[in-house]
Amino acid sequence: MTGCRRSRSVTGAVVGVALLAGGCSSDSASGAAGPRVEGTFAGLVEIGGGRHVWLECHGSGSPTVVLVSGAAGAHDDWTHVVDTAGPAVAPRPSASAVLPEVARFTRACAYDRPGTTRFSGELSPSDPVPQPTTAQDGASDLGAVLTAVGESGPYVLVGASWGGMLVNSFARSHPTEVAGLVFVDAASEFLKETLTPQQWTAWTRAVETSAVSPGGEVPDYDAAVAEIRASPAMPAVPAVVVTADKPWNLPVGEAGPTWPAWTAAQDRLAGLLHATHLTDTDSGHAINIEQPGVVVGAVREVVDAARRSTG
Repeated sequence: MTGCRRSRSVTGAVVGVALLAGGCSSDSASGAAGPRVEGTFAGLVEIGGGRHVWLECHGSGSPTVVLVSGAAGAHDDWTHVVDTAGPAVAPRPSASAVLPEVARFTRACAYDRPGTTRFSGELSPSDPVPQPTTAQDGASDLGAVLTAVGESGPYVLVGASWGGMLVNSFARSHPTEVAGLVFVDAASEFLKETLTPQQWTAWTRAVETSAVSPGGEVPDYDAAVAEIRASPAMPAVPAVVVTADKPWNLPVGEAGPTWPAWTAAQDRLAGLLHATHLTDTDSGHAINIEQPGVVVGAVREVVDAARRSTG
């Protein structure tokens, strides 16, 4: 979810959501496409090199919506919701969560990156990889997963927190494979500029020690920012940026409040994309589980725009 730590309490999840950022190289997903998986699917997918990644897909229709979780967050970031009146209670599966709601009007998929943890406390069965990982690493895996199950683009990509960095990277490297973008209180390359140097250093150090278990996901923010800055421009596609309106701060110790820098980075991301910017969300950082309806509405807006552009 947020970024550095994937505690499966809501509070821990929010701290994780805030800390993370992403890339890829060719203009199409690499590898030979596998046979298209139709209908409901939930299981491990072989992506090459003996590696497997957990994927879950529901619904039908085009474009396929791909949901990319924040740091250390598994696919259940999109299948669970939290009771905002009692945030100490763990998130629970719900038909009103983002994945099942989006699957009512188009194909929708979510997956577990290596080293992610589910709300049950279990590590994902996706095969582990060396940590830390960069945005480009994540974008490459995303392309491999979609290719392996025969999902065809262009896709609407939805990235939360660190997942926004992976989506950012994928979109720049695979522009013809992207029909639309939704960023859910997402990290971006602009954070390095809006945070003070002291805050950025404190944040990246916190991320470096964030793994909750051996092999747990650890994002490399410095590398991700460098990758994105060296990548081609973002494609001109329909986009929505969804931003938390309940102030929260990155865990940077004595380096000072970071909420102003976070909102400034959100503004810059929306400006770059010429995106609709939703700021009245009644939510903290974990918008996808706190206010899933807001995210679903943003996804529907982009899906409808993508369909009109190809109609």
